[in-house]
Amino acid sequence: MKTIEMLEQFNECYVKIQAIAQDPAWIALANRQDVDPEMKTHLGDVLHYLGEAMGCLEPFVELKADQEVQPFAS
Repeated sequence: MKTIEMLEQFNECYVKIQAIAQDPAWIALANRQDVDPEMKTHLGDVLHYLGEAMGCLEPFVELKADQEVQPFAS
């Protein structure tokens, strides 16, 4: 998978999860008294980490848009 494809996949996931986080049904569910109080936090964490992952990939996409990124040697 090319780096641009990874970034696109992360972005698609981010958009879908953000739509869930803003959906009135999700908000109503997350605000119920009988659910895990960290429920909203977990969804926010997912969005945060997806955003961070996209930020990490963006420099490689900009610099190597027409090239395959070589894996790091260990």
